[in-house]
Amino acid sequence: MIILKRAAVLAALFLFTTTGAMAQDVSLSSRDGKVELSGTLLGFDGEFYRLSTDYGELTIDGSGVSCSGPGCPNLQDFVAEIELSGSATMGAVLMPALIDAYAQRSGYSVSREDVDATRFVLSLTDVATGKRAARFGFRASNTDEGFADLLADEADIVMALREIRSDERKLAREAGMGDLTGPNRSRVLALDAVVPIVAAGNPLRSISPLNLAQVFAGEITNWNALGGPDAPIELHVPNGSSGLSQALEDQVLKPAKLELSSDAIRNQTPADIAQAVAKDTLAIGLTSYAERQSTRVLTLGGTCGFALDAARRTIKTEDYPLTAPMFLYFPARRLPLIAREFLAFSRSGAAQNVIRRAGFVDQAPEEISIAAQGNRFANAITVAGPEIPLEEMQRMVATLSPMARLTTSFRFETGSIRLDAQSRSNVQQLARALEQGRYDARQILFVGFSDGQGAAKPNRDIALRRAEAVLRAVSAAAVTANLERVDLGVDAFGEAMPMACDDTSWGRQVNRRVEVWVR
Repeated sequence: MIILKRAAVLAALFLFTTTGAMAQDVSLSSRDGKVELSGTLLGFDGEFYRLSTDYGELTIDGSGVSCSGPGCPNLQDFVAEIELSGSATMGAVLMPALIDAYAQRSGYSVSREDVDATRFVLSLTDVATGKRAARFGFRASNTDEGFADLLADEADIVMALREIRSDERKLAREAGMGDLTGPNRSRVLALDAVVPIVAAGNPLRSISPLNLAQVFAGEITNWNALGGPDAPIELHVPNGSSGLSQALEDQVLKPAKLELSSDAIRNQTPADIAQAVAKDTLAIGLTSYAERQSTRVLTLGGTCGFALDAARRTIKTEDYPLTAPMFLYFPARRLPLIAREFLAFSRSGAAQNVIRRAGFVDQAPEEISIAAQGNRFANAITVAGPEIPLEEMQRMVATLSPMARLTTSFRFETGSIRLDAQSRSNVQQLARALEQGRYDARQILFVGFSDGQGAAKPNRDIALRRAEAVLRAVSAAAVTANLERVDLGVDAFGEAMPMACDDTSWGRQVNRRVEVWVR
């Protein structure tokens, strides 16, 4: 694996990496000829050169220098080159669909060239001039390979179905790529979820998260332990190097301190899992919500009677506990202009429509009226008791009933006050909406909730502090917003409105949240 040296100067600017002829010695001279810098040209994005020199990796504004040497790019017919690597789920359908939509909107035509089973190129040509403007190269394999290619300087953007691992983060920082968990180093492109599936003829309708983990760990091997027939359970899971498989381990097995059964059958793609399970009524699989096909998705139940179904809205709010955000990661360097424009487009309303048509869950915020939240308030009534007096329930109803809940929610990493990956992306999304004036002359209330472990008063205090922390994060991110035009506030109701049972770590994680309510 080739790892770039830490950039000594201007490491925060990104130029895409090129190969072959581009990696040659060049000399850059100032216009007056008084300053000359020589080195190996690592990239050119149409505006800036990136050189490996005796002083480290330098980025130089092309408008102030002239280039000489065999590696100098053709400034007149410059073609931006962007390399993407990682998840086949994202690379097969979602990213090409988004690039095609961006191209149509921006006056480009798109042509595709398949290189091999995992590699292809999408070329964008200016319709008006007939000149090729950009080349998007894809390697659609798995998330592990995507991060490996980034560290080897063979990719500019990683398509990932999981968060970056600590060792990958460390190597990227050492390579001068910055902190890939920091602001603007990643974004959630779309949402998916890990869902347990069975064949349509299977009698099982729901399963608890703990039983689900025990099944895939091989501790429960017969359907009769789940109320089904006396027959062995066949397990189907994703390929081990896929991001979906790692999400399975992180979200299903690790909370129960279990490991995947060696008898589980590995499948190359999520669609393969759905097809195998659909044909076998004695099989159970864990696959992608977007690839569930004709199978039945099991409801996640609990001993307290609460149920969590995987649906577009519950995935968007993270009320469903096994959400799987789809990430784009990029290092602290400068992307070509056309790539930056594409990434800006990927957050637009038009892009959210493309994401929905591709079968994934978009991030466009929706307002849910209180009339559509009957189960949530029924749960609140169910758990009311000595620690949640009638007065507090009445205060919650009086506060929230004139408002609507946004699907934008905020949750925290296990055992931490740090927001999880989807919530960090939600901070940026809500901040942009404030900057665009979407909530001018409206009220926004950040409402904290907690799990039911411990006394009610401390739980409410913790929930309130979390709500205040989210408000501060969103306000700080909304740099250009006039926040005086919006009525921003916080409140908390602690454990008064649980989403799931508190008897498991899954349920407690779901219950610890900050919701956004608008009026």
